[in-house]
Amino acid sequence: MNQDNALVQVRDVLVQFQQHVALQEVSLNVRRGEIITLIGPNGAGKSTLVRVVLGLLTPNAGSVYRQAGIRLSYMPQRLSVDPVLPLTVARFLTLGGFKKMAVIERVLEEVGAAEVLYRPLQSISGGEMQRVLLARALLREPDLLVLDEPIQGVDITGQYELYELIAKIRKQHNCGILMVSHDLHLVMAATDLVVCLNKKVCCSGHPEIVTRHPAYLKLFGARAAQDLAIYAHHHIEKGDRFQGKGEKWIEFQGSYTGYNNMHLRGFRT
Repeated sequence: MNQDNALVQVRDVLVQFQQHVALQEVSLNVRRGEIITLIGPNGAGKSTLVRVVLGLLTPNAGSVYRQAGIRLSYMPQRLSVDPVLPLTVARFLTLGGFKKMAVIERVLEEVGAAEVLYRPLQSISGGEMQRVLLARALLREPDLLVLDEPIQGVDITGQYELYELIAKIRKQHNCGILMVSHDLHLVMAATDLVVCLNKKVCCSGHPEIVTRHPAYLKLFGARAAQDLAIYAHHHIEKGDRFQGKGEKWIEFQGSYTGYNNMHLRGFRT
């Protein structure tokens, strides 16, 4: 793809808060149908870069181009809800003026959360909440979907399913996806590009390439690279069993085609 196909182009961006430099000479292209994952330590500037991409923050220098008429959606990593607030999932999804219940039902079905429509928002599980937040982002029919740690609070089976769902959304909606990872052990190999950020772009490429890059090793250390869980395409059937490092064997219930943690050993029973 050439640069003219980019939904968003960030060029040599500088963001500075008084004397603190948050981003320096950062460039990034996000294209339709592409998944890009941002990784980096705390304070690396990931959230700042997301705010720049979304147009919530104007950089001190550099340029940001957004395709004319682009629709942007953001999925936060968590949502705090007042435990006494009488708010159902349906009501939550209509906030902001979206009233078409048939569309809400269809999108919840798409993300695998149709059954929670009329349940109190406070009563749903962590995995269900992530699906509801994803549904809320999809209601805008985005050209670019920004996901901030989408598997926050989700168990390992749910992680597989959410990664598969994200891949399906990219294909079905033909949207670009910019995903932020705060946990270096949860990087998708299905991503087209991993960008390692520490105020500057340290390195970028496929996950397996990035984890061997000298700049990555200098930033996170060889131990982190060895322990990094890269998700590779794999098909899992009901009854397959997996074992994590130092963990008990887990029998998978269901069928899944998606991303298998390379540190999980599996065999067919």
